[in-house]
Amino acid sequence: MSGDALLRDVSVRGWPGLVDCRVRGGVVVEVGPRLRAGGEELVVRGEGGALLPGLADHHLHLAAMAALESSVDVSGVAREGLSRLIARAVPGEDGWVRVVGYDEVAHGELDRDALDVWNPVLPVRVQHRSGALWVVNSTGLRRLGGDTPDGMARLRVATGDDIGRGLVWRADAWLREALGARPPSLRAVGARLARLGVTHVADATPDAGAGEVVAEAVRRGELPQHVLLMAAESTASDHPRLSVGPVKLVVADHELPEFGALVLRIRRAHAVGRPVAVHCVTRVALALTLAALDEAGGMRGDRVEHCAVADAALAGELAARGITVVTQPTLVARRGDDYWARVAPEDRGDLWPYAGLLRAGVRVAASSDAPYGDPDPWAGLRAAVERRTISGRVLGPDERVAAATVLDGLLSALHDPGGPPRQVAPGLPADLVLLDRPLGEALRAPDAGQVRATLIAGRVVHG
Repeated sequence: MSGDALLRDVSVRGWPGLVDCRVRGGVVVEVGPRLRAGGEELVVRGEGGALLPGLADHHLHLAAMAALESSVDVSGVAREGLSRLIARAVPGEDGWVRVVGYDEVAHGELDRDALDVWNPVLPVRVQHRSGALWVVNSTGLRRLGGDTPDGMARLRVATGDDIGRGLVWRADAWLREALGARPPSLRAVGARLARLGVTHVADATPDAGAGEVVAEAVRRGELPQHVLLMAAESTASDHPRLSVGPVKLVVADHELPEFGALVLRIRRAHAVGRPVAVHCVTRVALALTLAALDEAGGMRGDRVEHCAVADAALAGELAARGITVVTQPTLVARRGDDYWARVAPEDRGDLWPYAGLLRAGVRVAASSDAPYGDPDPWAGLRAAVERRTISGRVLGPDERVAAATVLDGLLSALHDPGGPPRQVAPGLPADLVLLDRPLGEALRAPDAGQVRATLIAGRVVHG
């Protein structure tokens, strides 16, 4: 539905009591008590529910979310279950068995030989839960052109020496081109996000191919959200719901980049007026990133993604440089037990900081990292407040953050995560989410079921 609308009897921050909110031409034009409805306006009964700006997810992977729909998800499955699922799997439209959620702790080390035992007939590719690695069986390698010595040599040039073991590290763009895969539709992803009250997303996929898939989905109307692209090759668009943000850089845990090369990539991004968003998971990766930013020179808007291990001293270094952190509370809820088991004992107290970063003066915003984390922002609110893992362990009780603080981060602008929350006020875009209850009540027990309606640019996209 689209057109003029009047949201009746809603609760808006900054206004006492219940008010009405008039939307026209994609913009909020009037807020006040007892507004008179126009003849052509759609009247929405708020019944005392909170009316908020639409939520922003500051770090997710849209194409990967869509691809998950056609994949075999083995998250939480034991190794024996993994082997059975791969042996019995049915290929997708491209002829491949696509598996996601592989975890070397739960499933053991995986290479082409192991996959060949389980399924030697169909081409199989298995994605590590981090999204950084694909494991391909021998049939798959032959399908990719590795059926001759010369073909394998070309694969090594494209992907690295580990291709001999069937390991493809951080080569999604190459793999997508080699497969000739048809881009997945993002319509279901957009609808799901709308049901959650999400109106703004930052696509953190670093390769240009995925970014263009997302941009085309926005242009075709499959994806109703406002989208910020972070691939280095992304360029400005005249579409009103597309923008270009920081350049996503990856400081990979398994293979740290050479210092000079990282400095050069930061300088290149800054030279074209774009800050950087650097993937950092380990303490060493964060220290390397800070040193590279010091050498390259910082820029307003530079940020660190994840920041999975950081003590008070590193938090102070981030604050001193004005670097924003985009974190993922849902990963604590989903994988906190795994992180606890895997990291060095001295790092356990510094896992997935949030409140500590805020205390140090770091600007922080929450995000999902979907599909690797839960795309539900209300689950993210609960996770930030509780810090409870699947086993019931509280991971870093001092890192708990009040729901209202997390929500402010979700309401911050895509170009300024953790900055001032957007408002519902005349003259501002009508990107709105209507809840079925007052905000205070909603924050005491956050749940996606509380979302009654979502509007983007004044158009009702859910509800």
